[in-house]
Amino acid sequence: MDNSLLQVLTVPTAPYADQRPGTSGLRKKVHVFQSRKNYLHNFIQSIFSSIDLRDRQGSTVVVGGDGRFFNRTAIEVIVQMAAANGVGRMIIGHHGIMSTPAISCVIRKYKAIGGIILTASHNPGGPDGDFGIKFNTANGGPAKEAVTNKIFQISRTIEEFAICPGLHVDLTTQGKQMFDLENKFKPFTVEIVDSVESYANLLRNVFDFAALKHLLSGEKHIKIRIDAMHGVVGPYVRRILCEELGCPVNSAINCVPLEDFGGQHPDPNLTYAADLVDSMRDGQYDFGAAFDGDGDRNMILGKHGFFVTPPDSVAVIADNIFCIPYFQHTGVRGFARSMPTSAALDRVAKATKIELYETPTGWKFFGNLMDAGRLSLCGEESFGTGGDHIREKDGLWAVLAWLSILATRKQSVEDILKDHWLKYGRNYFTRYDYENVDIDAACEMMEDLEIMIVDKSFVKQRFAVEDKIYQVEKADNFEYTDPVDSTISRNQGLRIIFSDGSRIIYRLSGTGCDVATVRIYIDSYEKEQILKDTQVMLAPLATIALKISQLHRRTGRSGPSVIT
Repeated sequence: MDNSLLQVLTVPTAPYADQRPGTSGLRKKVHVFQSRKNYLHNFIQSIFSSIDLRDRQGSTVVVGGDGRFFNRTAIEVIVQMAAANGVGRMIIGHHGIMSTPAISCVIRKYKAIGGIILTASHNPGGPDGDFGIKFNTANGGPAKEAVTNKIFQISRTIEEFAICPGLHVDLTTQGKQMFDLENKFKPFTVEIVDSVESYANLLRNVFDFAALKHLLSGEKHIKIRIDAMHGVVGPYVRRILCEELGCPVNSAINCVPLEDFGGQHPDPNLTYAADLVDSMRDGQYDFGAAFDGDGDRNMILGKHGFFVTPPDSVAVIADNIFCIPYFQHTGVRGFARSMPTSAALDRVAKATKIELYETPTGWKFFGNLMDAGRLSLCGEESFGTGGDHIREKDGLWAVLAWLSILATRKQSVEDILKDHWLKYGRNYFTRYDYENVDIDAACEMMEDLEIMIVDKSFVKQRFAVEDKIYQVEKADNFEYTDPVDSTISRNQGLRIIFSDGSRIIYRLSGTGCDVATVRIYIDSYEKEQILKDTQVMLAPLATIALKISQLHRRTGRSGPSVIT
């Protein structure tokens, strides 16, 4: 045998019962991947085995991650297993780092059969933190439930995996690396690519970079403050906003990706991005934004830390959509929001006579509508916003969309929001997160709550708080029938809808590791009182939400971990 050929091995293994991918892939504590024998290998083999061998042979697969701890270790294993499973080419971000939106872009650009994204999104990193693996399919978007179910079923019965242990890739050098494997007619190719350039080029074709450059570095430029939270977006911000659009380098902070995100929680909200909020309060910056670990989420702030809720953000972008050149060329096919997201977008859709879709939480539902040519813009209350240029939510895209609106309207963020509320009224919206709740207690509470609200006697019940009376008009466990392929998604969140349109929604988060996050969403519309404090306006509904669920008693928690 030629000693220069790399050996492909088939290694016996035993299955694990807990490798069901959630909304955002498989997420566990780092120590689970490190301590359980072949835990990583089993899941990666299950991904490759879910792809038909004929499609897999000679195919292209994209790999990248948010730079968190265990990222490079996982990439080496994935490359070795991809080669052994017949993949012909791997495209990997330089140093193994690539944002989730960029991976979606690169999958589509190179017509890959899919991509493996190594991220736990906004969850903490480091040796004691979380690690995640997500599979995106050929459209660049998260795998549909049929695919993730297939991966899970394979993982439950797996007996062996294929690997080429002698194959070692240099992630530090851009360019092609070729490897000859035994019993393979063609060399296995690995391309280490610039993590930013393909994605940056896509954005150049979406936005008017000349107008944005004038806004950010022209004669009367605005001052901005961008916090990458030591996640993957730092290099993208530096390259696009600073080098290309002319923002001062000191406009962008925490731009070096770190394995533990600097010991912080890379979640762009008012709690975990408090340093950014504080830096905005004195009014020296006109616009602020923060991103999560893998770059698909964003938070938008105006002068003095004026907070734009994610539901308002997507509604304002929708109302000003033709400030973005891309939509001037493509037109607008439809809007969509996840069910827990407030109905602010619905009001824009109704006024503009554009179709509005209400989907379960999870970007894959939006991707299906986009692939069918039915959707152009969408958003989730969990700080996710995006268009049909890729099949993932896109934090930097959302920031450039907002800057495009500022460049066109020449108003402040706060004035744009207030004008929007004057035009449409205001959907007051908040979300209470109860993190790290005992999973059994959380599940029991949700089961009992569902039994209560779906009972026919619950409808028409009245709840009085101070001088407010709310009557239940509808209560259910949200179910979605996809208008494209008629697939049905059940158990997507408990809804209580009152006669005035106000809503209380309860969900268990699908992205936690080992413990549960209970989320309560509250949404209430006001036509006249548009400048009140959100928590004051929603206090009666919050009281009702806690009374109905008995959450504090059932979980032993006295209050939420995070309020947004």
